[in-house]
Amino acid sequence: MTHGHPHTSHHGAQHSTQHDHHWQDDADQAEILDLDAEILAEHIAAITAWLPLKTSPRRIVDLGCGTGAGTFALLNRFPEAHVIAVDASPGHLHRLRKKACAQDVDDRVRTVQADLDAADWPDLGTPDLVWASASMHHMADPGRALRNVHDMLPSGGLFAVVELAGFPRFLPEGAPEDRPGLEERCHAATDHFHAEHVPYRGADWGPMLTAAGFTLDDEHTITVNIDSAHSEAIGHYALNALRRIRGAATEALPAEDLAALDRLLDTDGPHSVLRRDDLSVRTERTVWAARRT
Repeated sequence: MTHGHPHTSHHGAQHSTQHDHHWQDDADQAEILDLDAEILAEHIAAITAWLPLKTSPRRIVDLGCGTGAGTFALLNRFPEAHVIAVDASPGHLHRLRKKACAQDVDDRVRTVQADLDAADWPDLGTPDLVWASASMHHMADPGRALRNVHDMLPSGGLFAVVELAGFPRFLPEGAPEDRPGLEERCHAATDHFHAEHVPYRGADWGPMLTAAGFTLDDEHTITVNIDSAHSEAIGHYALNALRRIRGAATEALPAEDLAALDRLLDTDGPHSVLRRDDLSVRTERTVWAARRT
């Protein structure tokens, strides 16, 4: 989110990872993944529509599925398909299963709890399409994970790696008025954190996919710029994302910036992001489509 991530996903952190947990718990992460899915739904749908598929896939694996943003976009896009949704977090998978039941597609989804950093992956069958949104950058050994996907796919099978260009920006230029430029300084501070803890965030996956034996079919970047007039959820999305940034940037920011950030995060205060009507979600999402030849 998936995200990096919040994605996530994203995330960007759209994936449950051990090194995140000291500053982010599962429930908060699930909430940001759900918000990510709601706000970026059109963009996720556009990516599924763009995929260079020769035939409609029947068997799909969603690696690091989080709470299901990609799973449900793929089920909608390919009405004949079944999806195996894989994640390390039982909480995320439980949430995904409840949504599948609510949408009456639970017969088309199988959830698998698995640590994708483990040497042995579960048997996920022979999918036509593997989707990984804001999850590959969390792998301890992405090269091994890519080779595992390559070995799982049949000849002609497609692997879609979707990644966010870091956390989105939310505040307009010159905001907050008492500490202009705060958001950019926060991002600079978290870049140091992520360089240490999530070194593959923002990576170019093309060469890594080629090294794992794939043929790169295409690469596509979608620019995301959604203002708050289009979604009431943006304030809550900003609140969750800035909380995560606060956790990662604490040691790198001066006290004045932390105080200004706390004013934005104070949901009852006059400066809360929830009170602003000038927020937007600004980021980029890139997808690499690779084929096993």
